Amino acid sequence: MTDAQDTAADSSLRTTGGAPPDDAGSSVVTGAPIPLLEPREGIPPVVADDASLAEVIAAFAAGTGPVAVDAERASGYRYGQRAYLVQLRREGAGTALIDPVACPDLSGLGEALAGTEWVLHAATQDLPCLREIGMMPSRLFDTELAGRLAGFPRVGLGAMVESVLGYVLEKGHSAVDWSTRPLPDPWLRYAALDVELLVDLRDALEKELDRQGKLEWARQEFDAIAAAPPAEPRKDPWRRTSGMHKVRRRRQLAVVRELWQTRDQVAQRRDVSPGKVLSDAAIVEAALSLPANVHALAALNGYGHRMGRRQLEQWQAAVDRAKAVPDSALPQPGQQVTGPPPPRAWADKDPVAAARLSAARAGVSALAEQLNMPQENLVSPDTVRRVCWEPPKEADAEAVAAALVGHGARPWQVEQVTPVLVKALTAQSPSA
Repeated sequence: MTDAQDTAADSSLRTTGGAPPDDAGSSVVTGAPIPLLEPREGIPPVVADDASLAEVIAAFAAGTGPVAVDAERASGYRYGQRAYLVQLRREGAGTALIDPVACPDLSGLGEALAGTEWVLHAATQDLPCLREIGMMPSRLFDTELAGRLAGFPRVGLGAMVESVLGYVLEKGHSAVDWSTRPLPDPWLRYAALDVELLVDLRDALEKELDRQGKLEWARQEFDAIAAAPPAEPRKDPWRRTSGMHKVRRRRQLAVVRELWQTRDQVAQRRDVSPGKVLSDAAIVEAALSLPANVHALAALNGYGHRMGRRQLEQWQAAVDRAKAVPDSALPQPGQQVTGPPPPRAWADKDPVAAARLSAARAGVSALAEQLNMPQENLVSPDTVRRVCWEPPKEADAEAVAAALVGHGARPWQVEQVTPVLVKALTAQSPSA
């Protein structure tokens, strides 16, 4: 009996109506979904000391099969994306809830799970914060990505569990402040339920991917995620301030940069979300207005009566520093990018390349629809742009495949997309 069937058999965990999926049935459950109200073994105690952590490590090392892993962050409340709760579940070990604030080094747990397949939902969201505390899988299964490849229209965890396994997960605590201590029982229940059926979902999706002939494709994607190095720090992150499209003059850009950097320093020092220190809208407002003094700044939206004199002086000082930047050191409008220009400029810069891109996009779109998956999972749009902007001299299958590999495409993507791109490139070549 699977975890899902075992849960359904316990009438205390569901309301009337609905039924668990059968082993031979479809990947999509029909009938009324079953609310999942409690973890099977109840809410486990939060692990917050070395002795308890050692017991968890031993239990999970002795467990069998894949391990379900999840992490909760305090996005919108705290600075950065650190983990404030880690949830795990494995056959033979049950569920564990670990406080990574009290136990900041989980490398021992990571080592105990070496070689074990980790099951995560939207793995790229959780892997950075897990890496910070010493946990990094060598093998993984991403249930969200599996759902995309299998063609599910909704791939959130709740939607997937409901459509594939027939259960409703309570999602009311997804955006709470997980840095809160102690964590309330309803939040812990929610956290434990997030890993309760994750391995069951993995097993059902593996069957569905195999049925569609996409299981090897998914494995290549999972391996690529597990092997990917940490992301490089973003260059000029201040340029991502909301409302930047309104800021056009270089001096105004300097104000955005100075206010953003000052806000970031304050937020990091106070360990709060930057948006709680000063809103993006307020940054843009000051950049557009270039206030001459604190009095003028206080009259702007975002710097109202609730902001103290000291804070106003802090932001005005940032504005004044930006005003004092020499013209030669002012930031340039637009971000310097490597690779091809924005597609909207192609028609003017290179009409033939624009025609290639149009044909390639149409071909990729048709193939993605045929394979029942999002275009961006079939091949990266950036890869298509780069190949179309600077195609191989001889746009044959071998050269196009080599170009795709050079841009990081996986073997299954190369196999599927190469014929489409060859057709688009040769049809639009000057000699065609």
